Amino acid sequence: MTSFEKKIGYRFKKKELLTEALTHSSYTAGRNCANNERLEFLGDSVLSLITSKYLFEQLCDVPEGKLTKLRAGIVCEQSLFGFAGEISLGEQLFLGKGEEQTGGRERRSILADAFEALIAAIYLDGGAEEAEKFVLSFLPKKDKLMSGKSLLNDYKTALQEIIQKNPDDKITYCLESESGEAHNKTFTASVFLNEKRMGTGTGRSKKEAEQAAAREAICYMEHCDE
Repeated sequence: MTSFEKKIGYRFKKKELLTEALTHSSYTAGRNCANNERLEFLGDSVLSLITSKYLFEQLCDVPEGKLTKLRAGIVCEQSLFGFAGEISLGEQLFLGKGEEQTGGRERRSILADAFEALIAAIYLDGGAEEAEKFVLSFLPKKDKLMSGKSLLNDYKTALQEIIQKNPDDKITYCLESESGEAHNKTFTASVFLNEKRMGTGTGRSKKEAEQAAAREAICYMEHCDE
């Protein structure tokens, strides 16, 4: 059992699935090997199902709209990036030289995608029960979910609620950039308190990028370690 398998708490029967999950598309140029994009596609659905089931069972009195927001917080790029950091996923990735040199091991989108691919690899290798066990190890317990202080909040709303305590303060969001093909864009947005930049985030949509920026702003303001 490799040290990484020990860290994630799962031993692969088919090691090639683990290798595929850790292989970024930049690494496959000129090589006869698969990248993790197909696994990412499957992992996204597996993660959503496990998360939905967990929230449904844990939060019996919470209405559908709130459950949807909580689930969105779990499956967003920013949260998955954090989960990937907990297992040092970036250190395990197979990257092309260019991606390696430009900080790919710490790039939010790459790590989030690889985390979803890893979920799919575990699902295919060990079944739904093992995938669920892995995903649940990252999710906040019920008391933290109910406290309203977990990473699963609607960060833009939470930030606005903080700012409302000071009526003269104003929050604005600015789209900094967008890149990629039309079907696979990456957006970067910043949030400003009056004229001071408080946070910057990326996502696959403008809304997701703004949520990530708001989260960073809250962490900055509260000096959180998440």
